[in-house]
Amino acid sequence: MSEAELPISKPTPDEESLTISEHVTSAENSEEQLKNKELQPFLTIALQELRKNREQLEREIEDLSNKKSQLEKELKTSFSGQSDAIARRVKGFQEYLVGALQDLSQSAEQLNLVVEPVLVQPSPLDKQAETAIQKEESIVTSVAETFRPDQELIKECLAQFLGQPDFYAEPWKLRRSLTSKDKELLEDWFFNQGGRGAQPSRGNRAKNIITSAGVISILGELYGDQFQTLVLAGQPERLGEWRRGLQDALGLSREDFGPNSGIVLFERGDALIERADRLEERGEVPLIIVDAAEQVIDIPLLQFPIWLAFAASPQELYEDEEFLR
Repeated sequence: MSEAELPISKPTPDEESLTISEHVTSAENSEEQLKNKELQPFLTIALQELRKNREQLEREIEDLSNKKSQLEKELKTSFSGQSDAIARRVKGFQEYLVGALQDLSQSAEQLNLVVEPVLVQPSPLDKQAETAIQKEESIVTSVAETFRPDQELIKECLAQFLGQPDFYAEPWKLRRSLTSKDKELLEDWFFNQGGRGAQPSRGNRAKNIITSAGVISILGELYGDQFQTLVLAGQPERLGEWRRGLQDALGLSREDFGPNSGIVLFERGDALIERADRLEERGEVPLIIVDAAEQVIDIPLLQFPIWLAFAASPQELYEDEEFLR
């Protein structure tokens, strides 16, 4: 057979597909190798940067650890050093004080402590001061003499008040008894203060009301209907106690309490002062009684000739406030 007649073998379908897949695979591998070659420089640079950052972080961590150890050592050494320095300073100051006190005591022993008398000529200002004091004493004496002419009558009434209470006495006469302390208080108020001044509270409002009732009864003997009692208490509850207490102690009725009656009750000092001014203009005598709970008194009130203010103790003020609550 000739060469032209020789049979030509053709590949089978499986062999063709295998050949194509091998070509595809080889092409993909070639592309992947190509990409890896292109990315290799970038990966190398990135790895270098990461190594540098890691080395830098390690160095910083090591520096911080060294600084921490150094600070701990300095704190320990500096605290102990400062403590020693402070101890030395305190010891030195103590020795200085001891030496200074010893020097001071020695100097004091050497001093001549005998003081020679110094003669001073009296000054004209001293004479003026003595004159002012004498005038003040004379004024006080004149105030104290207000009730001296009626001393016997007042003492007689006070002696009667110490006896048994007269529950059937006439109106405006004391129907209760006073104690010896009440008597001493009223004698001081009448004869030493001249009927105008403050006296310590008797302990509660009820006792102060009975003492005030004794004053009203005595002044009724002296002035008759020419005086009016003005009571100052800053709360309605306190004024109610005064009205009931005086009504019981003096045998009064509700008609005896009012603007035109014998006793007028006030919550404000300015209204009381205005009423007292009108009484003096008519020639009458106002008797002003100030409740112990009043901690502040208006200065114009002190100008009137007869007034009695009770001064309460802190405990009494506290109990009164608690009662109102």
